[in-house]
This record gives sequence, structure tokens and C-alpha cells, in this order.
Amino acid sequence: MTRLESQPHTYPSDIAFTPTVKALQSRNGSRDAYARMEEEHGWQTRLTPDVARFIEQQTSVFFATASAQGQPYIQHRGGPAGFLHMLDDHTIAFADFAGNRQYLTAGNLADNPKAHLFLVDYAHRRRIKIWGEARVIDDDPALLAKLMPQGYKARGERVVVMSVHAWDVNCPKHIPQRFEAADVAAALEERDERIKELEAQVAELKRLSGASGA
Repeated sequence: MTRLESQPHTYPSDIAFTPTVKALQSRNGSRDAYARMEEEHGWQTRLTPDVARFIEQQTSVFFATASAQGQPYIQHRGGPAGFLHMLDDHTIAFADFAGNRQYLTAGNLADNPKAHLFLVDYAHRRRIKIWGEARVIDDDPALLAKLMPQGYKARGERVVVMSVHAWDVNCPKHIPQRFEAADVAAALEERDERIKELEAQVAELKRLSGASGA
């Protein structure tokens, strides 16, 4: 198996802004703005409490890996809110549930540890991109049990642990606004209860008006 070595970066964003990317930015007129971003604040490497809360609220994410030959692969990962765990401010972990037994993600990580986590909150039109390296842990049943969501009907097979190297928040442009079915159902239930309350108030007012006019 071939393990790919990480290259040192001057700025955290260099993990994505390669020399070729920066050349294209210069050619298209955006390089100066991104250079100022790098020098003034840049992307962060530590997961802040706000980002940690965002991560742990997600129920559907996309996890990207690549083979030793560079062939990318994106796999959906889902579960109840909290299935993504923050082990510390640089580490994310989750239980890998039994699936179609293709083992593409596990195989890719065996050859190439580079990984990317893409999270989208459609309701609030927010997305966070996380770069890092990940590894598969097959022989830690205690950690697997700790990461398994309570009461969730799935079988955990292994653990995936991701070390965060950089993260960035995208603008909401072009993100369609969508809502979770459970949130819509709760809002409709609240609306229906309020309608019942108003109907009862109207009925009571009509009763009182009829009584006073008798």
C-alpha cells in the first residue's frame, strides 16, 4: 500500500489553494482578495465551539476520499443528530455503519489518508468545508460503542477518525432552502394547535355575544 505524504503549508488555505489554483485566481482577478484573506485571518485549523455545534447538529453529510491514483470518491454519511462526534477541537469521529460492503472509503484511506467533509444546512443556507486526514479503526470496540447513536437501528462496523487541517465557511449563494420533514411536521402541528385555540376563542366570543343579546 502507498501512503501519500502531506506537504507543509504556509497558510491553512494552501491545502486547497495550490500553486495552480493561485495562478488561476491571478488570471481571473481574485488573487489579491484571497492573498489579503490569507495574511489577515485566513482559514482556521481549530474547530470553534460554534462550528462544533454545527457539526454535531448534522444528520446528512458528504465524506470525500481519493485512491492512491487520485481517483476521487464521495460517500454519503447519515444518522441522527450527534452521529458526528467532536473528540477535541481538531478531531472528528463517527461510527461507520454496515452498508453495501464495497469498502471504497476504507480502501481509499488505507492508501491515501487525505479526506474532506462537506456539510450543508439547507434550512439556514449555510455550508462548511473541512479538509484533513482520516484513518479507519477496526479494533476498538469500546470507541465504536461510544460513537454509536443511542437507539439508532444500525450496526457499527468500524470507526473513522478525521484530523482537521483546515476549514472554511461558504457564502449562502445558490444554496436552495430546504427543510427537514420532522421540522415541517412540527411547524404544522404547532399551527394546527394554534388554529384550534383561535377557533375555541371565536366560539366562546360568539357564545358570550349571544348570551348578552338574549
